[in-house]
Formats: sequence, C-alpha cells, structure tokens
Amino acid sequence: MSSNDPRHYDVLVAPIVTEKATTASEHNQVIFKVARTATKPQIKDAVEKLFDVKVKSVNTLTRKGKMKAFRGSLGIQSDTKRAIVTLVEGHSIDVTTGL
Repeated sequence: MSSNDPRHYDVLVAPIVTEKATTASEHNQVIFKVARTATKPQIKDAVEKLFDVKVKSVNTLTRKGKMKAFRGSLGIQSDTKRAIVTLVEGHSIDVTTGL
C-alpha cells in the first residue's frame, strides 16, 4: 500500500482530544476513534503511514453505547471503538493539526 492510501483514512475516524487523552500524550500515547472492524495491525499500519512515526504498541477498547433521551424518546448511542497508540521514544503526533 502507498503512503497516501485512502483505506488508512477509513481505519482512523478521528483523534480524541479529552483531558485523559492529553494526559496520555505526556506518556507518548495518542488516542484515536477507529472503525469498529479495524484490527490492531491495520491501526498500527495506518498511523505509521499517515503520520510518519514508529508505533510501539496498540491497545483497543470498545465502548458500549449508552441509553439517552432524544427529544423525549429513548434512543441508543452506537458502540465506538478506540485505539490507544503508544509511540516509540522520540516520535510524536500533534493531533491539533488536521490530516
């Protein structure tokens, strides 16, 4: 696959910018929202190709959707998958800039 393969953009949906994600960035970690079907090797490959960094490890978690009230009626938010990507020392990703 080439470095600007559009399939990499299908794997990584969006970076997550929260207080917890900011704390993780101090430990060379970046958190992304990823496709539910994405595997750890696919996530690692996409991050390395898109951001030109070396990935040390990838941890994933699936957050189950919550019950929420939308305009008075109950609805269910869909499940989301997140990837915590640990980078090799000396590499970093600035998630405030776009892709």
